[in-house]
Amino acid sequence: MGSFSKWLGAGLGFTLGGPIGAALGFAVGSFVDGFNVENFTKESGNYQRRVESSGGNTNTQSGDFEMSLLVLASIVIKSDGKVDKRELEFVRSQFLGMYGKERANSAFKLFKAMVGKEISARQVCIQIRGHMPHASRLQLLHFLFGVAKADEFVTEKEVDEIKRIAGYLNISATDFESIKAMFYDVSDNAYKILEIEKEATNDEVKTGYRKMVKKYHPDKLQGLGEEHLKGANEKFQSIQNAYEKIKSERGL
Repeated sequence: MGSFSKWLGAGLGFTLGGPIGAALGFAVGSFVDGFNVENFTKESGNYQRRVESSGGNTNTQSGDFEMSLLVLASIVIKSDGKVDKRELEFVRSQFLGMYGKERANSAFKLFKAMVGKEISARQVCIQIRGHMPHASRLQLLHFLFGVAKADEFVTEKEVDEIKRIAGYLNISATDFESIKAMFYDVSDNAYKILEIEKEATNDEVKTGYRKMVKKYHPDKLQGLGEEHLKGANEKFQSIQNAYEKIKSERGL
């Protein structure tokens, strides 16, 4: 378990404790003989003291984002009552692209174990929103829609689950609809992505675009590490594409 333990302990902060830590402990214990959950979470007390001494403000580390993503994806992927092989392959390919083969294999092993456990989305999201900035929470939501659409069809149950998670994460309905629109190709989605009405004036379109560039700029996620910036760049590109489509339609 040497290399696995080294990977698991790297870059973890708030996710060592609480419901996420419990889910991780269960997952590791399901395939590591003699695993002790208490040993896994022993650092959480020290981390919590650091949080309290810093006034409750600590930066989300790359490992924390990774573990939050694993847990939430495991909830969404089974929300429609079945686990599609294409969805699992999407998660695996995303991990490979972000983390490389060795780290991705470890992450996927954890993920598959978590899929078999009932996890409270509300409790997990309360833990996440208490430690993770808004930009990072938006990025989590973007990834979850990618998981849901991996089998080429997003069910109503999957959308409802992601919407419920968004609410728990204190993500507004407008932001939710904006990210959702990035995964659908219908006539008014460019406007939804920019969070403006189809009847908006040209000046309102430009203002909306500038607002979204500021909100979704990848620089806001630099602290999460290079491995998590691919999704941020894809999201940012959706903003650019939406703006270009509206400009083209209007002859701007």
